[in-house]
Amino acid sequence: MRRTREEDEPLKLIRRYVTPDRRYLELGGSLLGMSGRDRANFLRKLGQAAGEISPHELGMLLDRGWRERKTAAWLIAVAGRSEFRERLGELLLASEGPYSGQAYCVALAAFGTSADAELLVAYLDRYLPRADLYYDQTAALGALLLLDAKLGADHTAPFLAPDGLWQQWINGPPSKDRDAPDSYREFIGHLCAFADEAAKHCPSLGS
Repeated sequence: MRRTREEDEPLKLIRRYVTPDRRYLELGGSLLGMSGRDRANFLRKLGQAAGEISPHELGMLLDRGWRERKTAAWLIAVAGRSEFRERLGELLLASEGPYSGQAYCVALAAFGTSADAELLVAYLDRYLPRADLYYDQTAALGALLLLDAKLGADHTAPFLAPDGLWQQWINGPPSKDRDAPDSYREFIGHLCAFADEAAKHCPSLGS
C-alpha cells in the first residue's frame, strides 16, 4: 500500500534530524567520551539542525517515541525555544518512557528561569517518594541544583535536608548510585555547556 504524505512526513523528519551520525544515541553522556574534533563536528551539525527545524516539526517529534523526543528536546535546548517549556515539563512528569527524561532536564536547565525550576520541583515531589522507581531523579536534581546556582535560589534544600526525600530515595530499594548531589549538577552542567556550544552554529541565533 502506498504511503500518504502525512505518513511520510514523520519518517523524513526522523531521517533528517534524529538518525544522522547516530544523533539520538550520542546526545547525553556519550558526548563526554567523544574526541574534541568529533564532538565539535557533532555539535556543529546539531546547532545547524536546531536552527532549521520548525516548531511544527518539533511538535511532531515530541508526539512520537523516546528517540524522537530525546532529539527534539536537545534541539529545543540548543535553539532556546522556551515556548516548549510546558510541553517538556508535562513529558518529564508523565515519565511515559525511558531515555528521554534527561534531555528534558537539560532543556529546562538551559532555559534557566524560575519557571523551569518549578517544573523540576514538581517532578522531584512526585518521584522522590517512589524509592522503587529509578527514573530521572538524578538528572532532575542536577538540573535543579544548576538552576539554584544560577538564580541564587535554594529549591533543592527541602529535598537534601537530613533524612529528606533525596536520602529516603537513595536508601530505598532497588540499590542506587550514591554519588554526591553536586556530581549530578556538574554532569548536567557539562551537557548544558555542549548545548551552548551547539547554539553558536544555530542559524536563527547567529544571524
